[in-house]
Amino acid sequence: MDRQTLEETANAMVAPGRGILAMDESHPTCKRRFDSIGVESNEENRRAYRELLITAEGSSEHLSGYILFDETIRQRTAAGAAFPDHIAGNGSIPGIKVDKGTLDMPLHPGEKFTQGLDGLRDRLVEYRDLGAGFAKWRAVITIGDGLPSGACIEANMYSLALYASICQDAGVVPIVEPEVLMDGAHDIDACDAATRATLRALYEALAEQDVHLEGTVLKASMVLSGKDCPRRAPVAEVAERTVACLRNTVPAAVPGVVFLSGGQTAVQSTEHLNAMNAAGWNLPWRLSFSYGRALQEPALRAWDGDAANVASAQRQLALRARLNGAATLGQYRGETEAAA
Repeated sequence: MDRQTLEETANAMVAPGRGILAMDESHPTCKRRFDSIGVESNEENRRAYRELLITAEGSSEHLSGYILFDETIRQRTAAGAAFPDHIAGNGSIPGIKVDKGTLDMPLHPGEKFTQGLDGLRDRLVEYRDLGAGFAKWRAVITIGDGLPSGACIEANMYSLALYASICQDAGVVPIVEPEVLMDGAHDIDACDAATRATLRALYEALAEQDVHLEGTVLKASMVLSGKDCPRRAPVAEVAERTVACLRNTVPAAVPGVVFLSGGQTAVQSTEHLNAMNAAGWNLPWRLSFSYGRALQEPALRAWDGDAANVASAQRQLALRARLNGAATLGQYRGETEAAA
């Protein structure tokens, strides 16, 4: 394990003013996105859309990395450049999703377990040779009546830690992503408690696996009210509760935390990130973003499957990248949305 290279890559992933574009949708997820605009989810349409994302002028300066799917890391632009080469050529880092999705957790109704450890090291070596500098593994934690269970948290955090150790052994920076879902009518207190329990278990498991924390990045969900909760916590409360939770659970050795949008709108996710960075708190880690829908949705709608709309769609992506880049510095201003 080359600790210096891992640390350099992890720090570059959370460089000030930059964040990560999550464009690692599986085929079923991509189909749902394409169905929403009436576009067939075939290989060429997926390639064309993902080329649109990685070649959008003005976006890469605000995007430190791009998380790719297995199909995507093997694809090329219309001009013949391998996607990872194009990304690296623009000063960003190609990454790869390596988990294989979730299964129902045995004996625990309503909870999920992430699969994908079998053959992981060989896959990582191949992805590294294809240009990947980092990887991502997502675990899912559900809040509900009696949930999350300790068994679900323990099993998923152990797998995340084992994945992280395999990544570092292969020379790839692991993003560890324990997503506490927004689904449900729970209040922000329930989200706070579940997130703290999850993150404590994660860092205990990472320590047990001797993972080098300085060569990792945490992808975390914000502390939010459930999407069906009658009282929506305001922006300032979300920022305060999220940072307090992280301070209580995340070691200072971690270079940065990149947030997932997790069902928030594009504007909400930017406002929350900005509030955390604008508050002037003295934090040991950088706070940035690793958004999927919150970055892509405006571009997807603008594209609408029509090659004539590519330039318009790319402007939408570049705008959201720039606004979120500003939010990592606490410099986002809401009026820029109306002026866009």
